[in-house]
Amino acid sequence: MSRLVLAVVFTFTALLAACSTSAIQRKDGTSSARSFSVKDLAKGDVDNVIEIHQQEILAILKTLTLKLYRRNPNEWRKSGQTSAEAATATLFDPVAHWQAAPPGDIQWEHALREPWRADFTGDRVHALMKGLLVMHMAAFNHQTEFYLLSEVDAQKLYNAARNTEAIVWKLSNARNERGEAILVSNSMEAGGTANLSFEREFGKLIGIEDTLAKIVEDKTSRAIRFGVVNFASMIFLPI
Repeated sequence: MSRLVLAVVFTFTALLAACSTSAIQRKDGTSSARSFSVKDLAKGDVDNVIEIHQQEILAILKTLTLKLYRRNPNEWRKSGQTSAEAATATLFDPVAHWQAAPPGDIQWEHALREPWRADFTGDRVHALMKGLLVMHMAAFNHQTEFYLLSEVDAQKLYNAARNTEAIVWKLSNARNERGEAILVSNSMEAGGTANLSFEREFGKLIGIEDTLAKIVEDKTSRAIRFGVVNFASMIFLPI
């Protein structure tokens, strides 16, 4: 048996063994298990890393959407939804077919500014989270599968993290004319305990984006240009 054949057999066996390992079970009951596909043979290690990081980013965005809807129930009612869960599912259902049928020309910058307007009458959570979803998918070139010849721009991932930081600031500071939070997120619970669950989720999201940006930067040898976002003016870094 030639060395090439042995190498192919070894790789295939290793992949099957990897697929048989125990999957991580999440709190919401979902699993991190990924079934083996012949297409996986065309993926490099970094490609798998990119896909795993992207799945984590999408999972966090979905968690944040559901949490925002639960804290701001009037928003999902504006969209005619029956529950926070239904409103969240409506927003994220297209992800399953995103690469094959990406959405039209959605201006994520505009979507991220809309919810903070005093005269905005629509579903603020939907507008905000759709803007974040489209921005993050744009950072991945609207791909959900990555192969040896796929290109991912570390600069876009870095910029997405900085833009997300601006949204975290806006979410914490935006108030209406009565001094109330436009969208309720972190708050003080009974007894003076701070509920910082949103801050933790956003912190994980930004950390994943920065880590992946560094991984891709090392892979491509294209240095990231460091930049900042003017939080008050909401002028975002390009994706």
